[in-house]
Amino acid sequence: MVSENKSWFYRGMQHGIPIALGYLAVSFTLGIAAKNAGFTPFAAMLASFTNNASAGEFAGFTLIASGASFFQVAVMELITNARYLLMSCALSQKLSPDTPLIHRFLISYDVTDEIFGISVLVPGKLNPWYVYGAMAVAIPGWSIGTFFGTMMGSLLPASVVRALSVGLYGMFLAIIIPPAKKSRILAGVVLLSMGLSYLFTKLPYVSSLSTGTRTIVLTVLIAGGAAVLFPREEPDDES
Repeated sequence: MVSENKSWFYRGMQHGIPIALGYLAVSFTLGIAAKNAGFTPFAAMLASFTNNASAGEFAGFTLIASGASFFQVAVMELITNARYLLMSCALSQKLSPDTPLIHRFLISYDVTDEIFGISVLVPGKLNPWYVYGAMAVAIPGWSIGTFFGTMMGSLLPASVVRALSVGLYGMFLAIIIPPAKKSRILAGVVLLSMGLSYLFTKLPYVSSLSTGTRTIVLTVLIAGGAAVLFPREEPDDES
């Protein structure tokens, strides 16, 4: 059992390295936002270590820079990061029913978009040590990137900072394209989600919602509709 867990841990580290490299680049921008909010490099790194969420952190740093109250920051963080509640519920279905509660708590600490993406694609049940391996490289990448971004501040040209953020979109494409190529239904759902996401940024009333709220609404509508229209049959124990 120990050797199996070790194997899953190393596999998670291997799959987490591209995520860590992307985080290292993208979090530079976050570090600059932290510097504008008055954070020291260490404080910014600590914020990234304890709150692994790009949109949530950026919203928090922006509110802090504007002098918002603790209550306002707390409410914004709840709204912006609420989509992780849905991801956690979905990821819990990948775990074996006898998975100890401590493992569930530890996994929940870093349910980011990218780690969630590679975890749900693991064939069969999810071994917690796979997630730990991915977390072991992804969390330092995100935290250290924020640290150096705060140190560099506004020294980097704006064009370079914008170019670094492209890495995150590359990771998303790497997650969704391989399974979408194997399933027309999944490919259609991905294209539909892209179209509706863009539409939601333009429609009146809906566009005024926060990014996190729009993400929750779209996730419930699209995932729920796909589950009803194209249900997946669970394999029996023998298969």
